Amino acid sequence: MNDAISPAASAKADEEAQVLDSIERWIEKEVRPIAKKFDQADEYPFDLVEQMKELGLFGATISQEYGGLGLSASCYAKLVTAISAAWMAPTGIFNSHLIMAQAVERNGTEAQKRDLLPRFATGELRGGIGLTEPDAGTDLQGIRSVARRDGDDYVINGTKTWITNGIYGTCFGILVKTDPEAQPRHRGMSLFVCEKGDGFTVGRKLKKLGYRSIDSAELVFDNYRVPATRLVGGEEGRGFQHTVGGLELGRINVAARGVGLATGALNEALRYAQQRRTFGKPICQHQAIQLKLADMATRAEAARLLVEQAARKYDTGVRCDLEAGMAKLFASEAAVTNSLDAMRIFGGYSYSVDFDVERYYRDAPLMCIGEGTNEMQRIIISRQLVERNPA
Repeated sequence: MNDAISPAASAKADEEAQVLDSIERWIEKEVRPIAKKFDQADEYPFDLVEQMKELGLFGATISQEYGGLGLSASCYAKLVTAISAAWMAPTGIFNSHLIMAQAVERNGTEAQKRDLLPRFATGELRGGIGLTEPDAGTDLQGIRSVARRDGDDYVINGTKTWITNGIYGTCFGILVKTDPEAQPRHRGMSLFVCEKGDGFTVGRKLKKLGYRSIDSAELVFDNYRVPATRLVGGEEGRGFQHTVGGLELGRINVAARGVGLATGALNEALRYAQQRRTFGKPICQHQAIQLKLADMATRAEAARLLVEQAARKYDTGVRCDLEAGMAKLFASEAAVTNSLDAMRIFGGYSYSVDFDVERYYRDAPLMCIGEGTNEMQRIIISRQLVERNPA
């Protein structure tokens, strides 16, 4: 068997290693020092966003052909993990954006790709994906927003909520129904790329327990006109498939965030346990603390390996909702458990905003909810197990 790595693969690996090295330096210089201040103030990090543009993060997974970095999902997951271990919130600024970009790159017409992807890659157009509605979250087929054809345009009416980048983003992939009567319901759903304009307004900013500094808002469409050329793929009734395909990358991202949070909580707890002394010795020498640290480290490493498995499969281009679901489920729960264990190790100091563990504790539960609840992940995993292993 020839296990030699091709020159092209070797060059790609070197390029991705350089990207990760640059990101890690940026994290230590620019991200970590401001995390506490911006999180507590719930202030949007404008300067950080400009730096993200320069680093190419808005084109991280967009093909180089269209001006992006063309990173593999494996490299992208490592990048997200590294940032999240310092401050998870900024990853949402480019992840939601890249879900929209992936939907266009995988399913759009060539004209749509040539028009949109280069501008997505630079951040000239940036935003996210508009799926959730006041009465539809996990059940995407229950959305009520509609688009009706009117000449060369479609007219959209409806409301989206909990949309990341809703305030400061300029362009969004919006899932709507072009045939509300279709059965099954997913056949009546379509995805449009919508830039802000007349009839497209932003409602209230949603205040959050965690995941602060990043704008989450309502988007309101009132007779908003979008050119028919912005119907992704140019064919009605394909929006659900376009969206679900993009969510595989989104779930890998959320899982990678979970690994970052679990690792960040472990690192903080490990450092503190060696500094804090009780009964005449560092608390890391107490068996109760040692048991927690061991479980935290094992949890974080297991989550990392699941994410790597899912990302590698995504990179092959085959369906990976089982692997992505398993990674998202385990890594997000690992983040919650590790953040709580870190709080217990810190004791009373964990309630002080002077320590990062309280932020990890507030941020982690979102990972169990976003990109499909963990209850839904279990259902997806079970169904895929049965489908892949018929009796």
